[in-house]
Amino acid sequence: MTSGIGGSTAETELAGIVPWPDPAAPIGRAEREARIAKARTLMKEIGADALIIGAGASLRYFTGVAWGATERLVAMLLPLDGTPKMICPRFELGSLAASMGIEAEMLLWEEHESPYELTVRGLAGATRLAIDPALPFFVFNGVAKAGPGLELLDGAPVVDGCRSIKSPAELALMAQAKAMTLEVHRRAAKILAPGITASAVRRFIDEAHRTIGADNGSTFCAVQFGQASAYPHGLPGDQTLEDGQIVLIDTGCQVQGYNSDITRTYVFGEPSPEQRRVWELEKKAQAAAFAAVKPGVPCEEIDAVARRVLAAAGLSADYELPGLPHRTGHGIGLSIHEAPYLVRGDKTPLAPGMCFSNEPMIVIPDDFGVRLEDHFHVTEDGAAWFTQPQPSLEKPFG
Repeated sequence: MTSGIGGSTAETELAGIVPWPDPAAPIGRAEREARIAKARTLMKEIGADALIIGAGASLRYFTGVAWGATERLVAMLLPLDGTPKMICPRFELGSLAASMGIEAEMLLWEEHESPYELTVRGLAGATRLAIDPALPFFVFNGVAKAGPGLELLDGAPVVDGCRSIKSPAELALMAQAKAMTLEVHRRAAKILAPGITASAVRRFIDEAHRTIGADNGSTFCAVQFGQASAYPHGLPGDQTLEDGQIVLIDTGCQVQGYNSDITRTYVFGEPSPEQRRVWELEKKAQAAAFAAVKPGVPCEEIDAVARRVLAAAGLSADYELPGLPHRTGHGIGLSIHEAPYLVRGDKTPLAPGMCFSNEPMIVIPDDFGVRLEDHFHVTEDGAAWFTQPQPSLEKPFG
């Protein structure tokens, strides 16, 4: 039996979890103001007079307001100079004010009024408006119709230019989230037993994340046994664990909105020679991708490095199977997947403070898959892991 797998119960493992003892500090007002100052510098570079940020991760990034988008417009208008403006339904003012992490002028609209006309008036003569890349089309369309003279610009260079480089405070929050998830992984492995269902493991992982102090339990959880592991996001229905099967668990949580996303793959029972061979190749590809990280290297090169390892072992150098069917990694922060990406075609130069997953999954069709996923941040001369990679197939948690 693989070390650290099975031998315990969900009740025992939950009883052993305590809230995280040394929580990272939340993002403060001074940092949010620095973000706004950087956004204004980037706005000047693209020739924008103002920037609109809709509800979602970017609004939280700049203002502290952790609201999701709905059919009612809640957004920040950021002019090049002066006080930021918040567009909000009047009945939501109290809730919004309680959530704000910066000073802002409130632009309020009633239910029968057009928030898009209010947005155009709030521009106060600005004519070149940069658009949040995550802004829903109906908002984009409403603003365009309300302000036919506006020049609407792609705001991605501003938003991604800010969010892609993490501060020390952000790195600390992400490090906590990832360490918490790795501990949950370790405990989840202990509750495995013949006949346990994937859904039972998912329920345990959610409760464990809540107990250890995550924002709202698991943000997602994939538990895949045997053949289901050959599909990157699993198969419908519930699986039941059998001896000798691959176990692939991919899960994460949030701390102050910042995400973890860690995958571990091991075998329940004695690994077969083929399972061992593929696992070792996955480990080699993940290590090669990490070793290739340096400031200035294009993001796409990290993906290419991982694929060269697989090709040298006789697997596809592209997306065909057996091989790696998806990108090697994604940016992570307040969004679990965010720009830039470790994928062919993304030529963004790596820079200190960027954070990525490293997960060059190997799929053997109709048999099994192996994915090892840890995250790193780019440093001045290379990269640093948030969590140490799985050391071996037999000892997945050391």
